[in-house]
Amino acid sequence: MKMTIDMPLVSQCEVSECTYNTDSQCHARAITIGDGESPHCDTLFCNSSHIQQTSIRAGVGACKVGNCNFNEDMQCSAEKIHVGMDGDSVMCMTYSGA
Repeated sequence: MKMTIDMPLVSQCEVSECTYNTDSQCHARAITIGDGESPHCDTLFCNSSHIQQTSIRAGVGACKVGNCNFNEDMQCSAEKIHVGMDGDSVMCMTYSGA
């Protein structure tokens, strides 16, 4: 049985070394953003191989950044997000602090 859940899509991911990234698109089933403080991508997994199943587009399954304007009950309410680099950290670039 498969469930269908509406989640904001990861519209772009600039982190080419992540195993879920193929052609600047995230292909994890869902990602988690944050650790309570920082809006980093908690799903990041750096590996030399990349996921082969590219028909799946990642959604935001959970957001643990309580002070983000898009956080509603620990779920992301943005239409879509962009993941990229901020210095040495992989971050949700759509984050908007309250």
